[in-house]
Amino acid sequence: MQHLLDTDQAATFLAARFSGAASDVAPLGGGVWSQAYAFQWAGRECVIRFGAHGDDFARDRLAARFAGPALPIPAVVELGEAFDGYYAIAERAFGNYIDDVDEAQMRGLLPGLFAALDAMRVAELTDATGYGPWDSDGNACFPSWRAALLDVVNDRPGHRTHGWWARLAASAVGSAPFDAGYRRLEGLAGDLPDLRCLIHSDLLHYNVLVEGDRITGVLDWGCAMTGDFLYDLAWLCFWQPWYPAWQRIDFALEARRHYDAIGLAVPDFAQRLLCCQLHIGLAGMAYQAYAGDWVNLEGTARRAMELASGYSSASSHC
Repeated sequence: MQHLLDTDQAATFLAARFSGAASDVAPLGGGVWSQAYAFQWAGRECVIRFGAHGDDFARDRLAARFAGPALPIPAVVELGEAFDGYYAIAERAFGNYIDDVDEAQMRGLLPGLFAALDAMRVAELTDATGYGPWDSDGNACFPSWRAALLDVVNDRPGHRTHGWWARLAASAVGSAPFDAGYRRLEGLAGDLPDLRCLIHSDLLHYNVLVEGDRITGVLDWGCAMTGDFLYDLAWLCFWQPWYPAWQRIDFALEARRHYDAIGLAVPDFAQRLLCCQLHIGLAGMAYQAYAGDWVNLEGTARRAMELASGYSSASSHC
């Protein structure tokens, strides 16, 4: 899309699409790449999202096939073009954002959260190939998980965030933290296992809905990947400093307890978790430089450097 839509434009589009049968159109807010509106149609509670990248919506539709009681993913019922971009209509999930819960509620959510991660870990991916980010058919282009992680250094022409490297290098942060983090990742990633598991890759940033101790919706699969199932745990670990209410929760330790309880051996846990966190930090710096988010760029660079310099093979912590 070339411009932000307003509610009247969304309502006009829905009125035309459903011959006046859509009602109660209301904004749900917008993410980085799309805008969402709730509406009712034929007695159904729905959401329509508008965005410039139709492949994000195609990934949502693909991800919905993995939905189940532990992993509630809204079904996408229609994709199409609108406003010089694309739209997707999905069933609406209800709840509050996990980003906003306090420590007590987050602790209560951990069993359901780990159950959702388990559901992604065992999801059947035999119809797809490769490692790293999906394309609109669910396939990934990298031959190994290591290759997918190390590609973070490349500022590829044609990618939606192209130009990030020059902006990072010219910023007050500069490229030195990225270079140091990448060298550490490169040194640790040599013997990573090639696990082909479903990864959401953005479990915060208002993409998970909760009610009480239940996960009620896992939204926006535009960043979905195939690779090591520890990546989504690493997402919580890396971004934890941005969530003051959760500072006393050791997500890595709680995960280890969960894996022990279900009898799942996770070899080289600390090394694998750190590699995922380093990749998250490097990708975060790249995006923040592209977006001009200089305040968070400083924090992300600092976090990545702390992780790169503080790794111990005996460590089990985030």
